[in-house]
Amino acid sequence: MFLGTHAPKLDDKGRVILPAKFRDELANGLVITRGLERCLFVFSQREFESVHEKIRQAPLTDKRGRDFVRMFLSGASPEQADSQNRVTIPANLREYANLDRDLTVIGVGNRAEIWDTAAWDAYYEANEDDFSNTAEEVIPGLF
Repeated sequence: MFLGTHAPKLDDKGRVILPAKFRDELANGLVITRGLERCLFVFSQREFESVHEKIRQAPLTDKRGRDFVRMFLSGASPEQADSQNRVTIPANLREYANLDRDLTVIGVGNRAEIWDTAAWDAYYEANEDDFSNTAEEVIPGLF
């Protein structure tokens, strides 16, 4: 399970060292793809296969489903960490998420998300107040 907030740096070759806590989950490979709100999603290979099974059930007759599958899968890139635990983020995905040197990597349960730090800070600030207000609506009976 991916948890926490981490602040790695992107090197000049577009590589990032993902948090040590994530390495066991990602040891057998990972997939990086476009996320929502201009972040990147990072899935273990196994979890990505599970997500793919779900999204491939979208009917071909539904344009929104076709559009989502195209955007999600066309940006997907299978990756493997090198011997120094660095993962290359492809240029098209760095551009999509406007990634610069300062990154914020957050754990979101079944995936990690990679954000440009300024974008994450703005997102967090904009959503912090609504967090407690939406808990009951999104997950009734949780607390």
